[in-house]
Amino acid sequence: MENKNNLLVKMENAGVYLNNKWLVKDVTLNIEKGKIITLIGPNGSGKTTTAKIALGLYKNISGKVEKYTKKIAYVPQKISIDWTLPIRVFDFMNLTSDLQNNETNDALEITGAKHLINNDLKSLSGGEFQRVLMARAIAKKPDLLVLDEPVQGVDFTGEIELYELIKKISETLKCGILLISHNLHVVMSKTDHVVCLNGHVCCSGTPISVANNKKYQELFGEDVSKILSIYEHKHDHKHGVDGSVEEN
Repeated sequence: MENKNNLLVKMENAGVYLNNKWLVKDVTLNIEKGKIITLIGPNGSGKTTTAKIALGLYKNISGKVEKYTKKIAYVPQKISIDWTLPIRVFDFMNLTSDLQNNETNDALEITGAKHLINNDLKSLSGGEFQRVLMARAIAKKPDLLVLDEPVQGVDFTGEIELYELIKKISETLKCGILLISHNLHVVMSKTDHVVCLNGHVCCSGTPISVANNKKYQELFGEDVSKILSIYEHKHDHKHGVDGSVEEN
């Protein structure tokens, strides 16, 4: 049951019809403070469109969308940077907004990237860059953080560490997180609610219930066998953002 005091976004049968076709339709979901909602589905299934509906980026939509906060941060799937420019992490953090030093330091501390503050962006690994992107997004302490495929450029073991970080951000800032992912088996233990899309909502619920749903299995059949084993996997080690294994 939703907690109305914690409700950030409420979508009821929302959809976008553009250029004579539905990009996505009939999406119903709630985003609350302190909860992680994960959108999964194949390419072109409407995941990014659904996130943009939640962000209020479409003027004409079907259904109903209610937003209860304006403090929203977004990390897009792709970001254009001129890698030939000598931009330090500190400079990148302040490109679009003037942050106080404590805001910059606190955000980098949360994401485990404070030691990179004077490094050039081009020297960062994929995982380190994702941590800096997330630090930049949370510096103003948003109520809602939207992450579109945040583990791009990171190998499998590094993905696990980044999803652990996303869970930490949710718990530390008490913010709601809308996460787009293509791998339920990786995010399973870090998410509260899953919405499986394929132009519409195929199924939704807890990670386990979605993994066992026939409609999900029809879309991701060959991966289903991996899900439960990884979900039950007990780590006796940590995964570094560069994919390295660190003993506890």
